[in-house]
Amino acid sequence: MESKPVVLRTAEQFKALGHPLRHRMVIMLRQRPATLAQLAAALGSTKGTVGYHVGVLQEAGLLRLAGTRRVRGGTEQYYEPVGDGLVVGADAEPGAGARVMISTALAELLPGEPAATRLRHLRITPERAAELARRLGEWAEEGTLPDDPTGLAYTLLLSLHRADIPALPPEPDR
Repeated sequence: MESKPVVLRTAEQFKALGHPLRHRMVIMLRQRPATLAQLAAALGSTKGTVGYHVGVLQEAGLLRLAGTRRVRGGTEQYYEPVGDGLVVGADAEPGAGARVMISTALAELLPGEPAATRLRHLRITPERAAELARRLGEWAEEGTLPDDPTGLAYTLLLSLHRADIPALPPEPDR
């Protein structure tokens, strides 16, 4: 079964992703499903704190239960992201996705690491903006950026930096 990206539309989803610990958890869980204990160990947090944040992400429709495993008379629950990536919906509150992405990117910056960030305002047509958005996946700083004085104003933010996302330990034999 092919997984699709989660389309972000609701304030609840943006609020859930707006917390740095929750965003880091979603990114970490793209590596593989993990338990509360595994997430807590990788994040340097407590199971209670991680459990609370997992609940918020589940309520927002961003995480789901991937499976369970019996351990010493108890049951471990493994969590995973609902979809393969995140996409800001066209019907989302204007600017909501950008605010979350920018604040998340800033929260992920490692102290002392060089960051390459450029901010450029462009006046282009909506059609040209759609083309530019498509091409951003193909190029980051190559070529020339279009600028149409009769177009609408858009902001382009490109950022390359090391992210502070810990790796989960290898999966123990089940």
